Amino acid sequence: MYLGEGFLPPSQDTFSAIGELSRVVRNNPDAVEIYLSLGNLFRSQGEIERAIQIRTNLIARPSLNEHFRARAWFELGIDFKRAGILDRAHSALKQAYKITGDDPAILKELARLYAETNDYEMAARYYSLLDQPLAQAHYMVKEAIKKGWDNSTYRQIQKAIKVYPGSVEAWLEILCRDFELSQWNDLQADLSQGLQSVADGLRFVLLEGLYRHVTRKHPGRSGNGSMDKKCSDIVVETLSRFEQNLIFCYYCSIFLKESGQLDRTREWLEKTLVMDQEFWPARLEMLDISRQEQILTESFKTQLVFFTRKARMVKKFVCTKCGLKREQVFFVCPRCYSWHSISFRTMLNE
Repeated sequence: MYLGEGFLPPSQDTFSAIGELSRVVRNNPDAVEIYLSLGNLFRSQGEIERAIQIRTNLIARPSLNEHFRARAWFELGIDFKRAGILDRAHSALKQAYKITGDDPAILKELARLYAETNDYEMAARYYSLLDQPLAQAHYMVKEAIKKGWDNSTYRQIQKAIKVYPGSVEAWLEILCRDFELSQWNDLQADLSQGLQSVADGLRFVLLEGLYRHVTRKHPGRSGNGSMDKKCSDIVVETLSRFEQNLIFCYYCSIFLKESGQLDRTREWLEKTLVMDQEFWPARLEMLDISRQEQILTESFKTQLVFFTRKARMVKKFVCTKCGLKREQVFFVCPRCYSWHSISFRTMLNE
């Protein structure tokens, strides 16, 4: 049994379970497993101080088996982390690590703890020990850009791609940097290579990320700037070289719309809706274009703008593992910690 085990499933009457375990412990003070389980129950009920006290009492026993001592340190680290005392959580987990070595449960908690405290270099190192190149590359990228772009940043991101060629995080940073520097030839080459490297189901993350970066960083250029037009033309030209699908057609349309090319936008939206008439983001963009071409009363226009704006707030992305919905792309699910589990919600009932 590795150290991550030991959590009892929630009981319908957890407080009764705690009371019963407490009675057993009083009658059998050497029942270490029961002590550990009791501590987990206290933690599940938010009684962190009592959980910490149980672990501390166990660790203080001079004759305690080293396996159980490691488990007690491990659980104590989780207790401190739950309490928000991250420095003591780190110390406790390191004590467990000294006893057991490369136990996966300890390595995982240390990696997450380093990530939460923005020590991305150490997080990447521990994910490397866990043989999780996807997570390792993710934090290599975060470490590379933590202090902004300089001469070494690009090299560090390239190292992340070598660790995990499908690192959508790394490719997205490169694309955004190409755009910032107006390196159009590089943008086209890197977009093509990135789309070929990442998993098919994650290609939209590159496109969404680049789109958000362009519109967020340069809102004033939208619709009348030659640089935006150049960017949108590159995206459309590059995507046209791949086998056409719903998502590619949709992103061609919104990049063109952002650069003010409404006739071409309509063409790509129509292609999108031929593939799936129920694809609501394309319907929304088509409605927005049509609204601008209609003569409407001010009252009707106000209501239409209101509902269009509300519709744009629908969360477009969902975790395929736990169902969490988000408005923006994510690389690791904040609820279930699954990596690259994001999907585009093509249907509103997903």
